[in-house]
Amino acid sequence: GDSSDSDFDEKQKKKKKKAPLPNKKKATKAASESEDEVIASPKKKRKTAAAAAKKNKKPTATKKKAAPPPAKKRKRETSTTSDGEGLSQQSSNNNGRKKKELSRLQRVDEAIKAFEWWTVPELPEGQVFRTLEHNGVLFAPSYERHGVKILYDGKEVELNAEQEEVATYYAAMPEDGPQLNPSGGQRETFQKNFFADFQKVLGKGHVIKKFAKCDFSPIKDHLERQKAAKKAASDAEKKDAKALKDAEQLKIGYALLDGRLQKVGNFRMEPPSLFRGRGKHPKTGTLKQRVVPEQVMVNCGARNAPPKCDVPGRAWGAVQHDDGVTWLSSWHENVMSQNKYVMLAANSSLKGKSDYQKFEKAQQLKGCIENVRRDYRRNLTSSDARTAQLATTMWLIDVYALRVGGEKGDDEADTVGCCSLRVEHFTFPTSSSSSSSRDVELEFLGKDSMQFKQTIDFGAYAEHGERVFVNLKKFCSKKKKEEQVFDLVSPPELNAHLSSIMPGLTAKVFRTYNASETLQNELPKADAIKNMGTVGDKLIAYNEANRTVAILCNHQRTVSAATQSGLETLKDRLDVFKKQKMELQAMKKAVKAKKKVALHSGDDPLADAQKLVDDAKKMKNDAKTTDDKIAATKAHDEATASKKEATKAKQAEAHLFTRQPAEADVDKRIANWSEKIKKAELDLRNKEDNKEVSLGTSKANYCDPRISVAWCKRCDVPVERIFPKTLLEKFAWAQAVGPDWRFDARPLKNNVVEEEDDEDD
Repeated sequence: GDSSDSDFDEKQKKKKKKAPLPNKKKATKAASESEDEVIASPKKKRKTAAAAAKKNKKPTATKKKAAPPPAKKRKRETSTTSDGEGLSQQSSNNNGRKKKELSRLQRVDEAIKAFEWWTVPELPEGQVFRTLEHNGVLFAPSYERHGVKILYDGKEVELNAEQEEVATYYAAMPEDGPQLNPSGGQRETFQKNFFADFQKVLGKGHVIKKFAKCDFSPIKDHLERQKAAKKAASDAEKKDAKALKDAEQLKIGYALLDGRLQKVGNFRMEPPSLFRGRGKHPKTGTLKQRVVPEQVMVNCGARNAPPKCDVPGRAWGAVQHDDGVTWLSSWHENVMSQNKYVMLAANSSLKGKSDYQKFEKAQQLKGCIENVRRDYRRNLTSSDARTAQLATTMWLIDVYALRVGGEKGDDEADTVGCCSLRVEHFTFPTSSSSSSSRDVELEFLGKDSMQFKQTIDFGAYAEHGERVFVNLKKFCSKKKKEEQVFDLVSPPELNAHLSSIMPGLTAKVFRTYNASETLQNELPKADAIKNMGTVGDKLIAYNEANRTVAILCNHQRTVSAATQSGLETLKDRLDVFKKQKMELQAMKKAVKAKKKVALHSGDDPLADAQKLVDDAKKMKNDAKTTDDKIAATKAHDEATASKKEATKAKQAEAHLFTRQPAEADVDKRIANWSEKIKKAELDLRNKEDNKEVSLGTSKANYCDPRISVAWCKRCDVPVERIFPKTLLEKFAWAQAVGPDWRFDARPLKNNVVEEEDDEDD
């Protein structure tokens, strides 16, 4: 049988039994009990549960202390986690394996998940919380000097600490990155802005006058050595770094909102650096200054003490008690001269309520979408120029899911939305083309400098498309290319008009509605899914529907070098599988003809390669000096490359037998390789189709998650295959819907959804 002639690789493996999952009830109980003791409250009077228990405990003289059970009957023991916190667990199960230990952070996260905020009555309108406690923000560490000098006109120049810090920011920029790469179109702007700020730090009379004479290579070389040494961090160093990071998370990364533990999103203050920006940003290279406590305003509950400022000798700039806002801390940054905020995390109750209301508003729009469309279709033929422009923008926003846009200053990236489109963004049919042509090319840079480029056939939209085409030509005529097409309409005016049709309606709700409606309509029905054999096939179908939404919303991404390399690896693997299948088919003929076939060599190239990797890892753990660490990093990189080649060599013989096979054995292996090829082709197709499309953006921000959850339940697809862990936590409120739930129209309410700036242009 084939079992005796299996792959050499399979013969080397030892079967291991799966350890059972930890007792969920016990873990949840431990998590709940630990919630109160985790966060160091800013209130001195507030006591932990452990302290309160100690205080209320009766004197030991009046009660006999229970004797511990005999050692042989003791079934539980306390395991100590890396941060020193013990978690009582059963030492072994029926298979003799220890249960998985939960770290302190994991226990806190489990405690947070236990709170179902959607079951709690809502607060009065305009009130976000009753009580709010948090521990402020974590400031960036102070700069540590390295003493490496830069060269100016070939000579070393001494810099003070502040000057050296700014010079180091520039030296850290990769030459092949989008900012300094000559082909990126940003190099000159970046260097100009950097040197302008660098000269301010240098001061008048400094020897450095021209950027062209500056040579930052000594600092760059120093940073490369530091980077190599960091890669060689030992296991103990990595463990210490993680422990420090966890301690910071426990101290500042959580807040108490109405007495409930909530995770804080961005509690680490942005460190000083050189501003990069997205796309061709006019301020790229500008120095982002260090933020100090005096620049920060903190917000907390009126009955709660403000957080303590942990920076010695410093204090907060201001403290306020505003229960109508969702931010914890705020400061003004110098590059874009905007306010920035510390908010609760995406899985918090505040963000969850905002998401729920956003999708509810989209369902309300579905209930009156025909009224909205009837309004703008009627006004497309209005003789009033402003009314006609308003109707035309609404048509573009509804049909092509354009963002509303807004005015941009000279110091901002030239990104536009519907209301800020210029004449130069439209290309109409020329006089030489057919007079009946209604094809118009629309091209502009949208949010995050992502290009929108599409040829729109307005003739495909019957009379309304024809009218929009006529209006656009009219609005563009007799205007210069840099003038706005919709010069009589602004985003506030557009949103005010929409609100007059439906309370709380804004242009942004259209994107949420159209994305959710498109996903629901594009997802295959459960009957069609039944014919798909595997979950992988179903995921392909889901991604195709999701890709339609991403294209509608213009959610693009740049293909990274890592993505391209991964695709090449998949293609190579597929080619190997196909070649091996052909060899197996030829092998079958040989076996049938009673001929000898090529057998597995019996070698295991991975064994030697793995030894090299293990030796390099030992070098990392033993390395003491920077030179030792750099040598260990080099050895590890070489060993990893050798292991990669050894893996290829092993895969090249994976289809061969260790001894002369029977015909049935070869048939079975051919069937196995056919499955491998099918799976590899599906994987490659999925990744190839989605390499330039950002599927995550629509899932995280625009598509109602209940559509995906219900579809998964109807089609027997694990929700975990659709949503990553972060989205599962963010959309916990959506997990309870049944398989029959649909994105249907909802009755109107007068609640207005608070819009988030990070979704705008």
